[in-house]
Amino acid sequence: MFDGRDPIYLQIADQIRSSILDGTLQEEEQVMSTTQYATTYRINPATAAKAFAELVDEGVLYKRRGVGMFVATGARSALQADGRERFFAEVVDPVVDQAHVLGIEVADVVKRIEDRATRLGSEGETRGVAQGGAR
Repeated sequence: MFDGRDPIYLQIADQIRSSILDGTLQEEEQVMSTTQYATTYRINPATAAKAFAELVDEGVLYKRRGVGMFVATGARSALQADGRERFFAEVVDPVVDQAHVLGIEVADVVKRIEDRATRLGSEGETRGVAQGGAR
């Protein structure tokens, strides 16, 4: 379960963020307690508590005294906004910088992205039909 290079508490926090982003965890939904995390994944409860504390500091989770931890209202939107900002800073900006170095026009980069997105959209539609779903 936790086999990355990052500390386990960061992996737990990332796992909860991902679950919120993909809709597995909904806003106002209760998350597993630190004890449940510790028991399920055989980790120290303090490790899970550290992950939860980080998410509380970020405003992703909040605590209901005597009940447990819950996903904060607006957490998904905040995580999406943060993810978008990181995407542009970590993915798009380096692409534009590299295109500039290689003498590639931004319009050509945009055209390539649009072509790729169109192709992926067509493939997704085809997969949806093949799986019997209407999209």
